[in-house]
Amino acid sequence: MTAAARPIHVLQLYPRDMNIYGDFGNALVLSRRLQWRGYEPILHSYDPEDEFPEEVDLVIGGGGQDSGQDKIQQDLLRIGDTLHALTEQNTPMLMICGLYQLFGHSFRTREGREIQGIGVLDLHTEGTDTRLIGNVVAESSQFGEILGYENHSGQTYLGEGVQPLARVTKGEGNNARDSHEGARYKNVLGSYLHGSLLPKNPAIADFLIATAVQNRYGEEVHPAIEPAGSAQPIDELTRQARMHATRRPR
Repeated sequence: MTAAARPIHVLQLYPRDMNIYGDFGNALVLSRRLQWRGYEPILHSYDPEDEFPEEVDLVIGGGGQDSGQDKIQQDLLRIGDTLHALTEQNTPMLMICGLYQLFGHSFRTREGREIQGIGVLDLHTEGTDTRLIGNVVAESSQFGEILGYENHSGQTYLGEGVQPLARVTKGEGNNARDSHEGARYKNVLGSYLHGSLLPKNPAIADFLIATAVQNRYGEEVHPAIEPAGSAQPIDELTRQARMHATRRPR
């Protein structure tokens, strides 16, 4: 089997209700970067009451309003055991904002109503009257400088079972207290950063891809093949975009 015939199945959770900040861009980045490496991205969308795909190599999910979380909550609880099993099989996942919150134990709204999560990540979220909004720069030992844009009133607190994804150097991140952004357990990454996250942070995209390829095929990911006709190398364009993003005001 050639690399071009090797599929990688990417599952996007609840794109109908949890995709209000352009988080579908993360799926597009993964698809394109898989293609550049000679793999065939197969993108699955999963909404409430859909049949869960039989083959899943990588899972992503986006943000949504409280109303969106209400719409998906019961279905997410229904497939929670499946997502736990994938987590323990070291399946790479990226959950943004609203789904990041619901991968934790619970989200208590400003009105005191509790939305139960599936507990893949050892964390909980509390709704507040303070909105954390603006550009973020955070530092990760694995991924380097992580850039993005936050817009959330829920403040998230990590338990002992997870590690922060990064340490914030500009912005707030999980909450207004501890300078942590996001969380990680095994290969599950959670973050508040939109924008979309992956176009400005290809190191995270490549980690997700490399892990998915290793899990499925037991091999290191193929080197990227630059698209024909590119005026500049993709990495150089990304570097320039990141440089300008770091200069944006909070």
